[in-house]
Amino acid sequence: MAYEYTPPKYAQLIGELQERIESGEYPPGSMLPSEHQLTAEFGVARPTVVRALRALRADGWIRTQQGKGSFVRGRPALADAESQRRGESELDRDESREHGELVEVRMITPAPRIAALLEVPEGDKVLCRKRLARWDDEGAEVVTWWVPRPLAEGTDLDREAPLRGGLRSHLARRTGTRIDHAVERVVARHPDATEARLFGIGKTAPVLAVSVIAREASGKPVLALEIAMPGDRHELEDVYQVN
Repeated sequence: MAYEYTPPKYAQLIGELQERIESGEYPPGSMLPSEHQLTAEFGVARPTVVRALRALRADGWIRTQQGKGSFVRGRPALADAESQRRGESELDRDESREHGELVEVRMITPAPRIAALLEVPEGDKVLCRKRLARWDDEGAEVVTWWVPRPLAEGTDLDREAPLRGGLRSHLARRTGTRIDHAVERVVARHPDATEARLFGIGKTAPVLAVSVIAREASGKPVLALEIAMPGDRHELEDVYQVN
């Protein structure tokens, strides 16, 4: 039996807007319809529109002027079309502008795998910050951060409120910590009990998990994060130059 794949709604919206830009319906310099207009036309929730516009902006298709709207740049040259890696995007995410909620903020004794990644002594506590992102009123991602206690102290990371401006910039302002590079891996697995409940899926459903360890220039680990996504609601895409 043939398997029919339907891309997520945000990916469908991205494709439609790209087609309109390439066809000239939305020529370079023109203003895109507002978020409200796109929401009404495509019958999707506002967070879906916001995510699609963010992806188009990151890939160079559009630019946004605060208080004015989004304007078409045109189809980007391939060299300029490299999208932000998934982990890097999460490091810069402004939680206060996203649709979702914090589901856990507390100090925990990490699992051995996380303790090893962060190079913290056995038994030491780390801050765990877990957030559910929703698109079209469905649970779309569970993002979990683990930050060593000494680094988290004196920051707002332990507050049960959305973090403004992104974690990377927050750490730089509060602690002087500069993230230099990150190692990112993608695996397929089954959901844990919390993920199954938040996503509303069965315990054997496929989940994509993007795990990231962020480091300073010296190689010292700064934090670990994992982005868990229901396999039937996501697709991962990368763009790169072929030499």
